[in-house]
Amino acid sequence: MLSLAWPWLLLLLPLPLFIRNKQQQQQSGGELNMPGIAQTSTSTLKVKPGVNRWFYLLMWAALVLACARPQWLGEPIDIPTKGRDLMVAVDLSGSMQIEDMAIGGRTLDRFSVVQQVVSDFIDQRKGDRLGLILFADHAYLQTPLTADRRSVAQYMREAQIGLVGKQTAIGEAIGLAVKRFEQVKDSNRVLVLLTDGSNNAGNIEPIQAAEIAAERGVTIYTIGVGAEVMEQRGFFGSRRVNPSSDLDESTLQDIANITHGQYFRARDPQELQQIYEEINKLQPVSRDEQSYRPKSELFYWPLTLALLISMGLALSQAGVLSLPAMNRKSWGRKSS
Repeated sequence: MLSLAWPWLLLLLPLPLFIRNKQQQQQSGGELNMPGIAQTSTSTLKVKPGVNRWFYLLMWAALVLACARPQWLGEPIDIPTKGRDLMVAVDLSGSMQIEDMAIGGRTLDRFSVVQQVVSDFIDQRKGDRLGLILFADHAYLQTPLTADRRSVAQYMREAQIGLVGKQTAIGEAIGLAVKRFEQVKDSNRVLVLLTDGSNNAGNIEPIQAAEIAAERGVTIYTIGVGAEVMEQRGFFGSRRVNPSSDLDESTLQDIANITHGQYFRARDPQELQQIYEEINKLQPVSRDEQSYRPKSELFYWPLTLALLISMGLALSQAGVLSLPAMNRKSWGRKSS
């Protein structure tokens, strides 16, 4: 979109007409009287006959337009502002393959449901910087903190069970998140940790890692995933079992309490979705939506036009170049 930075300068466009009218009242015999100089035959400035006066007006209009700073405004672009840094840690241990989650009458494994819900959650966090940690035998940084939430969501969708082992290193996942948060300043540090088991791997205990996180100002929201009842078929019929017997809810609760966060229990996809909606309320996107429109200065176009006209007029006055005369009489003549 074309715009002017200082449009009020366009009020100067009719200035030559006012000056001309004033001069016409003072002129005699077609002479241009210069203020402060005696009106003699040697002190008058005469415009060379045949030079088109409209060139002077066009040059003036181009100069005024250049002073008004014409600009081309591009499409609005969102800019990052100071806000929240949120890390998501997802369990990839072998137990995430248990099929105890039902969607629309169809039973799915835990990880397939987690992939879908967590990816949607990441897509909704517009304005935050997001990172992704995957953990099993050890914790690995899949995506560092970034404003490119589409890439984070894509990496979440591409993750696979067994990618980093079969066990569960909860403490190491917390420690890695704290380490990454140390590289940023002046932000709200939030970790969302999702698991379906208990800590049985890694080089740091979850409670110890949680205490360090609390000292560093990291808030942790823990989520325990898995149904409490599942029908298991055998040679002697089916029986009801608890597929989440390995889930260490007590430790997850302690982690949340130590870091002033909250523990949630997700027994089905609906509860998992509600949990992330609740986290969105507890940790709303704190960055105000700000955007800017890139500006391209265009003043040099009318300025260049004025320069070319002035050069043409100078050459015309010197007799080197002949500019066409377009006075009112010439307009009425028919071309032969």
